[in-house]
Amino acid sequence: MIRAVIVDVDDTLCLTQAAALALENEVLAEMGRPPIPPHVHLSTWGAPLLDAMPTRSPGLDLVRFTALHQRALERHIADGRLDVIPPENLRALDEFVLAGRAVFLLTSRTEDEVRHMLAPDHVLATRVSGVYHAGNTRFRKPDPRAFDELLTSTGLPPTQCVYVGDSPGDALAAGGAGLHFIGCLQSRIRTPADFDPRYVDAFVDAFPDIVDAVRQLDPVTPVSGG
Repeated sequence: MIRAVIVDVDDTLCLTQAAALALENEVLAEMGRPPIPPHVHLSTWGAPLLDAMPTRSPGLDLVRFTALHQRALERHIADGRLDVIPPENLRALDEFVLAGRAVFLLTSRTEDEVRHMLAPDHVLATRVSGVYHAGNTRFRKPDPRAFDELLTSTGLPPTQCVYVGDSPGDALAAGGAGLHFIGCLQSRIRTPADFDPRYVDAFVDAFPDIVDAVRQLDPVTPVSGG
């Protein structure tokens, strides 16, 4: 059976692309720089922030941007403008836990960018068994080795794990590591045509639909004849 459901954060667990664009443009305005065009942000969405920013804002002082971005990030989270997890998504995680499936997060974000999700009083604290990020993994998606630390620390076989993500790189990483993959299309940024079908077990239009999609991945036990 599927013993572990591993979930991406951005535009999977919570919708963040538009919120991230607003946050980054706020920081750039503070630095006296022009805003990022929406199409440029979309074309680089999914890459680690500091890898993407030279394309989003050529010539940017990354050291200063990083310091200002961290402060702005904390404000946006405190104000409820970023990383808001809808109640129905939390209920989906609860269903996995009740069914005996472990839930993990795996993201390309830095530790600073997910620190608030690691707090003992966060809504994920009782639902998620572990969080894997750029601070405790050696490789980033789409490299399949992004799952190395999770698989090693848990001892789970890849075939008993499913990764839920929103990008073709998520599918490539999961498939290369031998995991199942479910594409979540709720952000409407991507369509099934963007993905290599070899690495996708199912697509869902909304995050809560992953509960049924994961259930479909479990083998059916034959009923003995009388």
